[in-house]
Amino acid sequence: MKNLRYILVLCSILVSLSLSAQQQSAMRINEYLVTNTADFQDDFGQQNGYIELFNTSYGTVDIGGCYLSNDPNNLKKYIIPRGDVLTKINPRQHTLFWADNQPFRGTFHVNFTLAESDTVYFVSSDGRTVIDKIYIKKDLPENITYGRAEDGIGSNNGNGEGWQVMERTSPSTNNSGVDAESKSDRMGRLDPYGWIMTVTAMGVVFLALIILAIIFTYIGKMSVDRGQRKANKAAEDKGEKAPAAKAEDYSAEAFAAISVALHLYIEENEAHDEESFTITLQNETRKYSPWSSKIYGLRQTPQLKK
Repeated sequence: MKNLRYILVLCSILVSLSLSAQQQSAMRINEYLVTNTADFQDDFGQQNGYIELFNTSYGTVDIGGCYLSNDPNNLKKYIIPRGDVLTKINPRQHTLFWADNQPFRGTFHVNFTLAESDTVYFVSSDGRTVIDKIYIKKDLPENITYGRAEDGIGSNNGNGEGWQVMERTSPSTNNSGVDAESKSDRMGRLDPYGWIMTVTAMGVVFLALIILAIIFTYIGKMSVDRGQRKANKAAEDKGEKAPAAKAEDYSAEAFAAISVALHLYIEENEAHDEESFTITLQNETRKYSPWSSKIYGLRQTPQLKK
């Protein structure tokens, strides 16, 4: 029994580690800035190069225990501390690591710079599996980043398809759509007077009404056909020949009249009880009635008080 318990515990640990590794594999290096002289600042007011990671999955990923490195012979150069709530990256969100060679400043400050790096590796918590890597372009102008045109999409080396020089830096936010026109602005430009929206809305409503009319008509025909089949069967059972009828032989007014009659019949039977409609009259004698008392109709004789 104890051995079975140990086996179950070991299996659960292995499963949790496997799921953690699978989640970590969803992380991608998304953007980087080598030379920062007038761009984003860290919590200390310093301007340094940075590396942006992006969670491509639709689940929260804890990157605590993973590694960042610029040395292929030492993939464990910087370990991302465990237990920091900020290392839990929400679905489709970003996080920023400062490449300032000042790791004592906190979780998100690594122990190397991009100016001295040729390649940056993002390594799984096992210390061996390279999840993503990028080659650093040293010829980038100051305050210009290099990143994926669409978040998380593109080659895994930083030089292939899907990467580009960013016209505008976008630390901790989407690489595309920073300066994009919003849907409301685009709608206002294409339809300044609202005619397109009005016609579209009315078209949707009328289309829905047409579909409902077709459905109800089809259901009505099916009901009539079913009733006709039952009538034919009943006539055949009695040895009679019932005349064939089609749904087209009945008008909409006939259907409405039948429906109202059935509704009133059912409502009448449910709302009222059957009564005998018999009225019984019985005489009842009373010995005293205030209306027949004479004392209320007599005057009292005036009396003189001395």
